[in-house]
Amino acid sequence: MMIYNKSKATVCAALGLMLALVCSCSKSKSYSEMLRTEEKAVNWYLSNQRVVNEVPEDSVFETGEDAPFYRMDEDGFVYMQVVSPGSPDKKAKDDQQIYFRYLRTNVLEMYEGKNPQPSGNANNLQNNNASSFRFNNLEIQSSAKYGSGVQLPLRYLGLDCEVNMIIRSYYGFADETGAVQPYIFNIKYYPAQF
Repeated sequence: MMIYNKSKATVCAALGLMLALVCSCSKSKSYSEMLRTEEKAVNWYLSNQRVVNEVPEDSVFETGEDAPFYRMDEDGFVYMQVVSPGSPDKKAKDDQQIYFRYLRTNVLEMYEGKNPQPSGNANNLQNNNASSFRFNNLEIQSSAKYGSGVQLPLRYLGLDCEVNMIIRSYYGFADETGAVQPYIFNIKYYPAQF
């Protein structure tokens, strides 16, 4: 007759679980590997675009669907293509409530040969569906959750502008930073809810 040893079974189960965790961890990428893959995906996407490696000194951007992507930061985490510059006399003021609509597509999934569908709120034109932030105020959660990348165009363009942007995870949505996913955004900004 075999006697069941509960403590021995518990130890075996715990060791099995630890072994499974070690095996699964060894198959996943490290954070630095994920960052390198993100960079490769962005470079792959940009290889098919015209790229200007600096912001124009006079902040006069080439505009339109064929405009280049401008590198907006020293590290290449944000690139911007100006579809429409908006009105130059309508600049955002610090702490001003800014509304925006966007569609975004995962660049990493595109790089991997998948066909990701755009997501966002641009297709739902109900008033309560617009996203918003307080310009240059990342201290409040309602602004910080979108990251600093979506606010960047308003340093140069009018409130009614439209841009396409590539935003790497470091400047992206705050709750997605750890996932290390770059996105291409189409963003339209509005000075007041509409």
